[in-house]
Amino acid sequence: MAATEPNLANAPREPEAGLTARLLEVVKEQILSVQNYSVLCGRAVANLFSPPHYTLDLLDQMDVIGVGSLPIVILAGIFIGAILVLQTVAQFARFGETTLTGDVVSISLVRELGPTITALLVAGRNASGIASELGSMVVTEQVDAMRALGTDPTRKLVTPRVSAAVLVLPLLVAIADFFGLIGGLAVVSLTRQLGALQFWTRAVNALDFSDLMQGLTKPLVFGFVISTVGCYLGLNVRGGTAGVGRATTQAVVVSSVIILVSDFFLDKLMLYLAGHVF
Repeated sequence: MAATEPNLANAPREPEAGLTARLLEVVKEQILSVQNYSVLCGRAVANLFSPPHYTLDLLDQMDVIGVGSLPIVILAGIFIGAILVLQTVAQFARFGETTLTGDVVSISLVRELGPTITALLVAGRNASGIASELGSMVVTEQVDAMRALGTDPTRKLVTPRVSAAVLVLPLLVAIADFFGLIGGLAVVSLTRQLGALQFWTRAVNALDFSDLMQGLTKPLVFGFVISTVGCYLGLNVRGGTAGVGRATTQAVVVSSVIILVSDFFLDKLMLYLAGHVF
């Protein structure tokens, strides 16, 4: 009778084993995704050094990403500068240092707010657009047809978008910074809490090479992130049209998170270089 009794101590724990296996599977999938993403980035960059080059596709994407993003970038820049001036003047007035408003607004815009907010706006507009466009091509088998005709989809679809984003995003950031200062100047002129000429003079004179270096180097990285994330998620769509919707949402979320995380490390690097090199 004792020999037939079950040994509870040695009984299998299937729920725990199943959960562990599932967690390991998820981790492996994420590692594989990072690996495939890195391969796509490497191939997109390597394609720049060998023909053929799709120049017309590059110009078309520069128009879509750059010119198409101008209205929202200009509008956001104007109101960011206006808000900065309102808040900064109100706080500095408590200490009688309103003359420093131009310095603070200018440095904040050029170093941090201009590059980061512009990148987030472009990510919301173009990372989703890239993922949606390429995902639709995958679902309708246009990418497979391209491979069948001997055309490399990475060279034709990915490299022009990556190059365009990297080239136009610093220009968009410069435009956002300029219109941010214009917005701040407009608020100063309307409220008359500070001299407009004094504000503009101090805003321009406050900038040095390290500030411009930080403000125009970050967009290069952000543009690369936005375009490669959108292309990767678009080319890896699964599940038909529903998968296209998921890829579109993921492209915005993933690229925005990577932008914010990379911004921290870029800030650390740029501040070190500004203090030791420039």
